[in-house]
Amino acid sequence: MSLFDIDIDRLKDIFLYNPQAPMIFSSGFFLWLFSWFIIIYMLLKKQDTPRILFVTLFSYYFYYKSSGTYFFLLGIVTVSDFFIARWMHRSHKVSIRKLLVVLSLCLNLGLLCYFKYTNFFGEIIASLTGGTFSALDIFLPVGISFFTFQSLSYTIDVYRKEITPLSSLLDYAFYVSFFPQLVAGPIVRARDFLPQIRKPLVVTQEMFGRGVYFIVCGLFKKAIISDYISVNFVERIFANPTLYSGVENLMGVYGYALQIYCDFSGYSDMAIGIALLLGFHFNINFDSPYKSASITEFWRRWHISLSSWLKDYLYISLGGNRKGKFRQYLNLIITMFLGGLWHGASWNFVVWGMFHGVALALHKGWMTITKQKKSTHGIRQPFLGKIWHWFGVAITFHFVCFCWIFFRNVSFENSVNMLGQIATNFHPELFGQLITGYWRVFALMLLGFLLHFAPVKWEQAFERNIIGLPFLGKVVLVVALIYLVIQIKSSEIQPFIYFQF
Repeated sequence: MSLFDIDIDRLKDIFLYNPQAPMIFSSGFFLWLFSWFIIIYMLLKKQDTPRILFVTLFSYYFYYKSSGTYFFLLGIVTVSDFFIARWMHRSHKVSIRKLLVVLSLCLNLGLLCYFKYTNFFGEIIASLTGGTFSALDIFLPVGISFFTFQSLSYTIDVYRKEITPLSSLLDYAFYVSFFPQLVAGPIVRARDFLPQIRKPLVVTQEMFGRGVYFIVCGLFKKAIISDYISVNFVERIFANPTLYSGVENLMGVYGYALQIYCDFSGYSDMAIGIALLLGFHFNINFDSPYKSASITEFWRRWHISLSSWLKDYLYISLGGNRKGKFRQYLNLIITMFLGGLWHGASWNFVVWGMFHGVALALHKGWMTITKQKKSTHGIRQPFLGKIWHWFGVAITFHFVCFCWIFFRNVSFENSVNMLGQIATNFHPELFGQLITGYWRVFALMLLGFLLHFAPVKWEQAFERNIIGLPFLGKVVLVVALIYLVIQIKSSEIQPFIYFQF
């Protein structure tokens, strides 16, 4: 084999889809590719249509590198919802508009159900009827849950007459496929994004600085904290919890709580930062969720784009709080049940969603009772209020961690085994030995939680300092972080957790 043939093969490995190495923001290939992308992007700064076309093509290539030939699904959703929205807008008959929005729902949710839930529902039907079911070999396209929900928000908003549909298919394709948030969110609403598409491209010094800040924070969370504690500790515990004592299992749960936060919020931060560098604004997707003093507050801070989507398009559509307290509580449980199912076709996700739904309903009831007591007995003293607040934070955090057990484990049996080890085989005397053996992991866990619970003003000061750095200083900071990532990363690429949803 000639040297030329070897080079061709290597280029194929780099540029063609590899299911074992999907392209992610923290990979070297993406960083190299993005550096070339940004040069061409800025050269097209004043040419709107060529720039939009270029970004759309790059986004489709980005999705191809994540899911292979399944990028055609993205095209199907885009084209169909674009024309459905146009027909809906032109029709003045309520019945036709309803039929078209139902068509959009059937198309998007039909694709989602086929690729995500066929085997799950097949197994359920087989167990109920006493038959047998052989699982089909169905590949789950990366990000299908995100871009279908995003496209649905567009057609539903057009149906509700909250936005006017686009006249350009290219603009809509740009919106649905925009690569920073394509495969793992945040879910960007059409009403927020569409007005930005044809605006003059402006990236101010503050936007550039904030973009670098978010990219640095996201890369640090994902590639340093999340990946390290996952590979070196969390995966081992969850792979076989019965091999470890209760204290090791509990630390594994705490580690996963930090891992999934750093992984997912890290992706969201990088998506927000990259979008800022391109002149686009996304809403914050995470707001220090483990600081929450109640489960309701947690869902206002965790995966904000999904929780707000479920509220606006599912909870309110079910009746929200307009049909009495019982219906409100039932609607919360149904919403979170479906939210759990959205995350994956598994009873573990169903249980996770139900736990959160029941907790939200109980908290709503508790708030109704305590508001009545406050109006009778007055407001708590400030000191007692602070104690109550931190008690709420501790309870909420541990409830969320309890639910993460079902979310993370691959089987319901593993979840039960882990809880059993924590409850009956704790062995606290092993804690010192555990810290000694995994001191690097626990040092990063401590750092991660300290940064998470740090005062907001510290975070704001850090952001201001990065924005205030000269351009060369920002470059040095990013290069130094990339060097640190290279030094501690594992040999295999660690995909983002939410790629599987």
